[in-house]
Amino acid sequence: MDLKTLQNQKEELLKKLSDPEFLSNSKNFEEASKNLKEIEEKIFILKEIAKAEKKIKEAEEILTETFDKELSSLAEEEIKKNKETKRIFLEKMEKIEKEAKENNIKSVILEIRAGTGGEEAALFAQELMRMYQRYADSKNWTVKIIDAGAASLGGLKEGVLEIEGSDAYNNLKFEAGVHRVQRIPLTEKSGRVHTSTATIAILPQIENVEIEIRPEEIEETFFRSSGPGGQNVQKVETAVRLLHKPTGITIACQSERYQKQNREKALKILKNKLWEIEQEKSFAKITKERRDQIGHAKRAEKIRTYNFPQDRITDHRLKKSWRNIGKVLEGNLEEIIDFLKKEFPQN
Repeated sequence: MDLKTLQNQKEELLKKLSDPEFLSNSKNFEEASKNLKEIEEKIFILKEIAKAEKKIKEAEEILTETFDKELSSLAEEEIKKNKETKRIFLEKMEKIEKEAKENNIKSVILEIRAGTGGEEAALFAQELMRMYQRYADSKNWTVKIIDAGAASLGGLKEGVLEIEGSDAYNNLKFEAGVHRVQRIPLTEKSGRVHTSTATIAILPQIENVEIEIRPEEIEETFFRSSGPGGQNVQKVETAVRLLHKPTGITIACQSERYQKQNREKALKILKNKLWEIEQEKSFAKITKERRDQIGHAKRAEKIRTYNFPQDRITDHRLKKSWRNIGKVLEGNLEEIIDFLKKEFPQN
């Protein structure tokens, strides 16, 4: 977010905080005061970053114009010092953005898609979906199947879960990426070990996301739900699929009993996906000089391998392995996730 936008937001909040009618609601005052403090901190950080960048530019100009060794040495020191200052303030901005985002997350969307490996990949995707459902149950989170596309042999082409829980995102965000399985498929007659993959995406659900979607940007289709919900969803086209034409993003929802409810939920998920894309662009601009070990672009990363012949699960980010695949696939992810949270506290 740029400085001008933040300053405009600050002015709007100050107007509200001077309005007696607005202040009559104590909740309004608390929320506005909190937002004002956060915006002022962001403005300060962006100004400090701008100062550092200006000093770096001035010092670089001196280097190109002078042949004086002492002056060149001072300019190089100035560049080094201000690059470090800039790095510190960039990290502060990231921390503020991260905390603000996570404090507002009440639920997450967990997407599972079968990758390479055909029917074996679909069966693996189904096992992962069941694993996350059981893990969520063990944490007393609320789980709802938003969409599920079955494969021909009973596996899962893709599945979407909505998981509600105040700490769901902080735990599940480490699961995003490519999961790989190595085992002998039931249909394999020669006993060869096959490698298949499934992709996990974790989408935080932010409340009141300010993303404008024009009606002409959406193509809607309706179909009969294949999920639970009674006879109504089986006989009437209550399920909804939204296609966002500008991006090509498709969202399907069939978890609710009525078409309107499914449309509202699908639209909410779409807005959050578009918001996440905008956040990616913003973070890429701010943090182009540094990248975390676990970045946002996790879909292409192979993060974990489930090796059945050796009964070993390996997390490739940490080069750490665990035994007892069967226990983990029953939803016992606590040890793995706790280890990741300890190793990557900044994420």
